[in-house]
Amino acid sequence: MNDQEQFANRLQKMAKHTGKWARRQGITCYRVYDADLTSHPLVIDRYGDWVHLAEYKREMDMDEREYRTWRFIIRQTISEVMEVPNERIIFKERAPQKGDSQYEKRAATGKEIQVQESGLTFLVNLEDYLDTGLFLDHRQTRAMVRELSQGKRFLNLFAYTGSFTVYAAAGGARSSLTLDLSNTYLEWAQRNLDVNGLSAPEHVIERADVLEWLRVKPQDQWDLIVMDPPTFSNSKMMRAVLDIQRDHVGLIEAGVMRLARGGTLIFSTNLRKFKLEEDRLPEGIQVKNITSQTIPPDFRNKKIHQCWMIRKEE
Repeated sequence: MNDQEQFANRLQKMAKHTGKWARRQGITCYRVYDADLTSHPLVIDRYGDWVHLAEYKREMDMDEREYRTWRFIIRQTISEVMEVPNERIIFKERAPQKGDSQYEKRAATGKEIQVQESGLTFLVNLEDYLDTGLFLDHRQTRAMVRELSQGKRFLNLFAYTGSFTVYAAAGGARSSLTLDLSNTYLEWAQRNLDVNGLSAPEHVIERADVLEWLRVKPQDQWDLIVMDPPTFSNSKMMRAVLDIQRDHVGLIEAGVMRLARGGTLIFSTNLRKFKLEEDRLPEGIQVKNITSQTIPPDFRNKKIHQCWMIRKEE
């Protein structure tokens, strides 16, 4: 059996298995293939009737013509196995990211589709950016936020398109504040709330440089905070450069200052080599690594992110 046949077999098996699982869960956006074979360093996600295909760049023992043929066969295989027409397969190349390149615009179609996750609806854009607007690896973390948010004051930092806020509002959060530096993503977050019928005056969306915002003396306290910062950011809109390994202690400390007593901060990063410097964190908190509880079953790569629950003592 050659590499392409092995890939087709693997894809068929996983598409059938994950498809059944997703239908039971009420999920229409999920990972089907997670770079399972070294010959095919691809990530294949289904978003409703569409497929999002990302190839991780590497040195390949092929000339340009062979590579194009290889890629053509992959698209044909995905189309046949997953029963998706070729024009609904969105292909992207992923290389190591620098700065804010994962957020840079690639196209300007403005085309959004709706996907379902655990009874909620999210708007995704498969073409215009490297990422789609919904990080599938945080599905379990979002569910955790919904469970914890009843009657709570919720703060979403580095909020991206506000999916954590949608879950908090759906879970009965008393109020929420959603902060990000990008107007594009904040408008997207508002549409995500709107499409779920969760827009309300108590759910505030605000543009802010989170690093600057955290430097100001806290005025309000929050019962539940999500902090999922980029690994590295040198955005021209920010006054400071963010390096999550270097800066995480200060970020967490500033977050803890905004927690009410007994409150919870969920901190996450997708930096593979990240090490939490727990001995440098402030006193009066309990820190628990919850990574294994937050990786969804459709992700074979268990290093996709790391996650901690930090509780402020009563």
